[in-house]
Amino acid sequence: MNPDQMRDASLLELFQIETRTQVQVLNDGLLALEKNPTSAPHLEACMRAAHSLKGAARIVDLHPAVRIAHAMEDCLVAAQEGRLRLQATDIDALLLGTDLLQRVATPGVELDAEIGDLVARLSSAPNLPNASPSPAATAAQAPRTGRPSDYLPPIVRIEDEPAAPAPAAKPAAPAALPSRRSSDGIVGEGERVLRVTADTLNRLLGLSSETLVESQWVGPFSTAMLRLRRMQTGAAHALDGLRAVLAEQQLDARGQAALDDAQRILEQCQRELTQRASEVDEFGWRMNHLTRRLYDTALACRMRPFGDGVGGMPRMVRDLGRSLGKQVRLEIEGENTQVDRDILEKLDAPLMHLLRNAVDHGIEAPEVRERAGKPAEGMITLSARHSAGMLLVELADDGTGISLDHLREEVVERKLTNAETAARLSEAELLEFLFLSGFSTRDEVTEISGRGVGLDVVQTMVRQLRGAVRVYQQQGRGTRFVLEMPLSLSVVRSLLVEVQNEIYAFPLAYVSHALQVDARDIEQLEGQQHFRFQDRQIGLVSARQILRAGEAAPDTDTLSVVVVGDHDRLYGIAVDRYVGERTLVVQPLDPRLGKVQDVMAGSLMDDGTPLLILDVEDMLVSVQKLIEGGRLSRVDSGSGAAAARRRKRVLVVDDSLTVRELERKLLLNRGFDVAVAVDGMDGWNMLRSEDFDLIVTDVDMPRMDGIELVSRIKADPKLQTLPVMVVSYKDREEDRQRGLDAGADYYLAKGSFHDDALLDAVEDLIGKART
Repeated sequence: MNPDQMRDASLLELFQIETRTQVQVLNDGLLALEKNPTSAPHLEACMRAAHSLKGAARIVDLHPAVRIAHAMEDCLVAAQEGRLRLQATDIDALLLGTDLLQRVATPGVELDAEIGDLVARLSSAPNLPNASPSPAATAAQAPRTGRPSDYLPPIVRIEDEPAAPAPAAKPAAPAALPSRRSSDGIVGEGERVLRVTADTLNRLLGLSSETLVESQWVGPFSTAMLRLRRMQTGAAHALDGLRAVLAEQQLDARGQAALDDAQRILEQCQRELTQRASEVDEFGWRMNHLTRRLYDTALACRMRPFGDGVGGMPRMVRDLGRSLGKQVRLEIEGENTQVDRDILEKLDAPLMHLLRNAVDHGIEAPEVRERAGKPAEGMITLSARHSAGMLLVELADDGTGISLDHLREEVVERKLTNAETAARLSEAELLEFLFLSGFSTRDEVTEISGRGVGLDVVQTMVRQLRGAVRVYQQQGRGTRFVLEMPLSLSVVRSLLVEVQNEIYAFPLAYVSHALQVDARDIEQLEGQQHFRFQDRQIGLVSARQILRAGEAAPDTDTLSVVVVGDHDRLYGIAVDRYVGERTLVVQPLDPRLGKVQDVMAGSLMDDGTPLLILDVEDMLVSVQKLIEGGRLSRVDSGSGAAAARRRKRVLVVDDSLTVRELERKLLLNRGFDVAVAVDGMDGWNMLRSEDFDLIVTDVDMPRMDGIELVSRIKADPKLQTLPVMVVSYKDREEDRQRGLDAGADYYLAKGSFHDDALLDAVEDLIGKART
């Protein structure tokens, strides 16, 4: 099997794996839709699965699967938009489609007749009898009989034209073959290629990192051997002193012989220990060298050239451009850039969506480009490079760009904002609407685009990789998407810091600067501490407060400050001291812990000491909540922080922003320390991590209502003595009794709510604000 055949086989296998996964999603969703045909979450999940399968099928040139998935997607979108109510016959047809998708991935299977019947069945699904489609919907449905899904893409017909004959008996022409992968040139003709599962590689990397850690124990053992040598040298000196003392006395022959034996044994032990210590040093050096090589090699197994994941994209762009009557060429830069295999695999779907959008939305028709003074052939550039510890993937086209005026009209037309607000939006803010689910600038839906799914999928996938996506455009000159992600999900270069005698790691990709700030340069602005850096005022926050790691740090002349965030949210996190910079192997936390606030993962230092890798994005959210809740304390142990600790803490839980802020301000003005939660679940999570003297909660809230919150508090042995006040619009006696039966200590109706009533009730329960 030559390298090109190997590449095609591996892509088909990847499609088969994805098909199994997405078919499971479809089966589960369709069975749920049979019970509830209008369930929005299940309709969305099924439509996304069909859309992803359609894109994946295009990559491997599996056009029958494209037809099946597109027909299923049409049916599901019609159900989403209310033009079709799924009946049992529709569910049967869709389930048949999932079966065909699994069968069509098997080479050599002929299913043209069955696929044609399925497409016909799905295309003839009856609309809702009481539906009155709008003129736009009628116009969009008018050309359904000529959908691209009803025939194979034009590129197949072009290859069969007499003007460009291609004898079937010949091997595939070079122009029709996808380009070879970058790694194919690395593997020699005589070398074997083995397929290893990702789990095996993950275990290998984990074991090699553990070996690297364990090898560090040779160093302390060697140091202990040196101490033992020094002790033996001291024993030899002591024996020499004893011999000198005894020389003044007349020793008999037996005493002299015993002394000589002791001297001989001691010298022999010294020689043996010196030799063994030398061997331990050499063994330690070799062990460290070998374990480092083992770890680096295992890590390299997880890295692949960027070109491995994008080898089939130039052909896809060419074929897609031909089918649309456009001339498009894709150039790939940085093919040898090393990328974590997990990241590379997950990048496939986002890049495919971006490329299809660039060809369909961005690149103009040849005659339009020539009138604009551009070459008839459009150019799309896909590049990858490393920058500041991050992987940057850029996709740029030289097309028409994005019409901001048209985008503003779409935003207003879809009632995402009003015309006045839309007119004030900056270009960056306006372009963010492109990433909303269901948002599209296309008036009609085609097999290529118009669903409003693509860019939403891009952003969702990049966020799962702990990255971000940005878009830039120049009218008439093109659009550029920038995807920024970590280099690897397995290792992370980190800044180690100490907070309350514990070691934590800041991923360097999220660290803007690491500073030493003079305490005299810290200013108090609007109740918050700031310092000036690069002509900007940067807010100062204590890492001890964010991580709930004990009391405020003692006063010092200088502070170690880690600057994190972006241009709009830039904060300085004050830590106790810097430890150093390390490359850490990421060890995911036990899934049973769920998402631990402010923590991304765990790791081990060289000496085996465990540490936590911080989730900087989560920390920024925590800082924002501290600021909004008025709970931000000083970074030192000054009198302000001490006074704050003497204030009683009240947690206000309410989903209404107006009520929440009113209660917070009333309690703050009375001297209480107030924290806020947006619903019962948020409040319950805060209760498990922070201490409060009183809970003030609403009843009707999403995720967890107030009654359930009260019940959980009173059932918890650690929280059952905590006073709880219910404040609700429900003022009927049965509502009041329901709250008290759940365990509430006080029930206050918002209908009779006024300032003194709330504050008097609070002080009745916990007394004055100061202890």
